[in-house]
Amino acid sequence: MIREALDDFRRYRRDKEANSQIYKKLTAVGIKNILSSDIRVGDLLFVEKNQRVPADMVLLRTADRSGSIFIRTDQLDGETDWKLRLAVPYTQALAADKELFALNASLFAEKPQKDIHSFIGTFSKTNEEGLQSEDPLSLQNALWASTVVASSSALGIVIYTGREMRSVMNTSQPKSKVGQLDLEINTLTKVLFTSVVALSILMMSIKGFTGPWYRYLVRFILLFSYIIPISLRVNLDMGKAAYSWMIQQDDEIPGTVVRSTTIPEELGRIVYLLTDKTGTLTQNEMVFKKIHLGTVSFASDTMDEVMTHVRDTYAVQTSSSSSSTPTQPAAITSRVKRTVVTRVHEAVKAIALCHNVTPVYEDVNAVGSGPEADQLVGAKCTYQASSPDEVALVTWTENIGLALVKRDQSSMQLTTPTGSCLSFSVLHIFPFTSESKRMGIIVKDETTDEIIFYLKGADVVMTSVVQYNDWLEEECGNMAREGLRTLVIAKKVLSEDQYKLFSNVHHQAQVSVENRAARVQAAVESLERDMQLLCITGVEDKLQADVRPTLEVLRNAAIKVWMLTGDKMETATCIAKSSQLVSRSQAIHTFRPISTRTDAHLELNMFRRRNDCALVISGESLEVCLKYYEHEFMELVCQCPAVVCCRCTPTQKADIVRLLRTHTGKPTCAIGDGGNDVSMIQAANAGIGIVGKEGKQASLAADFSITQFSFIARLLLVHGRNRYNHATLFLTAIRTTFVLHWNLSQQPRLFNWHLSLATFLNTDIISCHI
Repeated sequence: MIREALDDFRRYRRDKEANSQIYKKLTAVGIKNILSSDIRVGDLLFVEKNQRVPADMVLLRTADRSGSIFIRTDQLDGETDWKLRLAVPYTQALAADKELFALNASLFAEKPQKDIHSFIGTFSKTNEEGLQSEDPLSLQNALWASTVVASSSALGIVIYTGREMRSVMNTSQPKSKVGQLDLEINTLTKVLFTSVVALSILMMSIKGFTGPWYRYLVRFILLFSYIIPISLRVNLDMGKAAYSWMIQQDDEIPGTVVRSTTIPEELGRIVYLLTDKTGTLTQNEMVFKKIHLGTVSFASDTMDEVMTHVRDTYAVQTSSSSSSTPTQPAAITSRVKRTVVTRVHEAVKAIALCHNVTPVYEDVNAVGSGPEADQLVGAKCTYQASSPDEVALVTWTENIGLALVKRDQSSMQLTTPTGSCLSFSVLHIFPFTSESKRMGIIVKDETTDEIIFYLKGADVVMTSVVQYNDWLEEECGNMAREGLRTLVIAKKVLSEDQYKLFSNVHHQAQVSVENRAARVQAAVESLERDMQLLCITGVEDKLQADVRPTLEVLRNAAIKVWMLTGDKMETATCIAKSSQLVSRSQAIHTFRPISTRTDAHLELNMFRRRNDCALVISGESLEVCLKYYEHEFMELVCQCPAVVCCRCTPTQKADIVRLLRTHTGKPTCAIGDGGNDVSMIQAANAGIGIVGKEGKQASLAADFSITQFSFIARLLLVHGRNRYNHATLFLTAIRTTFVLHWNLSQQPRLFNWHLSLATFLNTDIISCHI
């Protein structure tokens, strides 16, 4: 109770500290300080750089003239990459902050909901002539609570507070985990107490229920109470605390943190280990490896040829421009070579333009003063984006010679290998979502006034978007088998009339309140037809250190490892082989996509004929099997030495953990590094979080926190085994105490100190062995 009271007191202090933070509030009479606990909907708040956002807000103004800022969302969604947020254009254009109080405007926000990746709102304003206009608001205009402003400062209006905030609605109260040892001790304690009451009643029956019999009954209960080792529970908690401290002090697994001191012995009982892929088995460090153009491909050892093609193209363009000739791709003597050079140039240009990456320079003052792109060449630059894949692609184009040097809300500037600057206007951006699985951008070349729509995404959605070809599916499969993450890139040149028509339809969809997402998606899909396929890119996600020997040791210890990932089947299978989760000689049964009960029955019969093989199954097929044949499927899959579940949602990951616990009754352990692994970690008997590039959300929600995957072998097989061995000594202590007191309870020669000594010898001394 003292330990739990101490934890509650620490939690109270943290809550009080969070609610007592001071923020600046803009009022009609000036700026005043306000506590975070006093913030209300409609308040105008300033959030400085590196300051936590206290409530859900809509961004109205920023210190940057472009109206853009970066925020860190690692404590909200587990991603460490900075996110770009944009102020409302109308309020950003005001001369001063106080002019906000003179506006005749209103802001509409959708009802509170849990989805942190979407927001629907409108900003309505009425000008001096009485004309009303509306601007759509989306996720790019929103600042959710628990995020941190990473650049500049921001002024926003509060739209949600308290339980209506996104971060609070996505916070669930995790159930307290109780180890099997505690459950067994509770059961045995109940048995011992029942035995004490039964013995007392028996003794009363022999004596007779005469006179003040209830007094004698209480005396008998107190006399036989020595059968129950009362100090065992206290000593057990002390032993767990001591062992948790020993885990954190182990020099061979530095950085390990025990966040739950109640279940360290569960580490020694694990039978199933469920692990994430990206960031857990892999480093989440993307390296560009391969590009395929249909007729030719370039790998790491031939990237110098791509560099040469790009340099030659812009060299000829520069010479052509100086001689007053049209700036078209270089005229190469050989027609075949001209085709290859042109395709390489178009592909590299598309990769350099189709993204959401923003270059950030260390010299903030210089950049804030608005330098030109040529002034930034040579300055130290880092790229920030919501996806490490995009950073890898833009870094590759920089190495090739086409570098992104400046970007804001409406423009983008590239430098060529010859040192010239290419300027583009950003007309529309269509961010990547898990539903669409693609990202698009419409840009206008400032030199030629050409409007181009670029699109990149997964092959499963891009196949129906691009023109007919006979190599896309095959090459994507080949790259996936090499363990590469693939992206398909395409483009479409738009005429002025096509763009104006699309812009009108898209704007009407954006300002609509009902079914906005569906209408916007329909407008974008009207452009995604008959697009020109440019290339396929392959990015490698490197394995974590010592992943292979760690998995081999776990397999030798009879621990079955399952990999649950949201990646596609080919990439997941390749990572499973390269990490030796599935040995090269081991057979693999790939569950084909199914959607009906008949398909599930046929596939299960086929799987039943396979013996000692690893299983690879998608989340959709898994859901169908569990819907119709849950018991049969779990009985078969638990016999597999390894299982790979791909295209899994966070909810499916947690459901798989619960199914394993329910159907097998065996202890499970889940390990991950991102916010999408929290549900799985909390559902397992023992949850382990890795402090990685996706943030600390999984680490903070886990029972144990480590810094790399290889530490799990020592955590389970050394510390877990030792703790479990000591747990068996505790159970032996209970049984010995029970037998000892049962045999000696009727010996009148024993005094109270004899019984106390017996309890001490069977509990306290065993605790000291820990």
